[in-house]
Amino acid sequence: MSAKRRPRAVLFDCDGVLADSEGVVNRIVAEDLTARGWRLSAEEARETFLGLAAPDMLPMIEARVGPLPPRWMHDLSREIARAMLAGLEPVPGAPAALRAVVAAGLPVAVASNSARAELVAKLERLGFAGIFGERVLCYEDVAAPKPAPDMYRAAAAACGAPPEACVVVEDSLIGCRAGIAAGCRVLGLTRETDASVLASVGAEPFARMEDLPRLLGLPEVVA
Repeated sequence: MSAKRRPRAVLFDCDGVLADSEGVVNRIVAEDLTARGWRLSAEEARETFLGLAAPDMLPMIEARVGPLPPRWMHDLSREIARAMLAGLEPVPGAPAALRAVVAAGLPVAVASNSARAELVAKLERLGFAGIFGERVLCYEDVAAPKPAPDMYRAAAAACGAPPEACVVVEDSLIGCRAGIAAGCRVLGLTRETDASVLASVGAEPFARMEDLPRLLGLPEVVA
């Protein structure tokens, strides 16, 4: 894939793009739901819920296990946040790619379908919180989570750029749809989702975060 013109801002998803968190989250969700009667492996949880925000997961789960406790989302989010603070690692190549974007002077934002407590814990653990500052968006900040365009439109606004001048970096079909719907150029990392699936909604597949600076037309920063 050849590089295109330099964007005005870069908008990152978190899970699977910056944070290598999918395995931890899927394990916790699978264990919780299995205990409630919906037997799922971590891999099955990934296939079922990849990219979804908790409010969109809720009706799917209650259709299988019945009504959940009122604080289920809150308690699950706290458990995930604790796990993230204990041992989360970055996606390979993500720290250097993020440094390259910042070194080029481009504003960055993170937009995730995670709850805020989870998202903040992930960014703090990875040392990215100071890089994004206030430009941290979660599903609680918008009217509709991904695949709606709300979150990426808000992230673009936080960076002071129109969506069509921004690049979104995603790894899920739901996230890519959100970026495309917002009017952004979308780069789809293929660690979790097949390249043809991401390309089918208009994303540009790429295999390694190390390749991101080149795809943005930026100098690379050595890890």
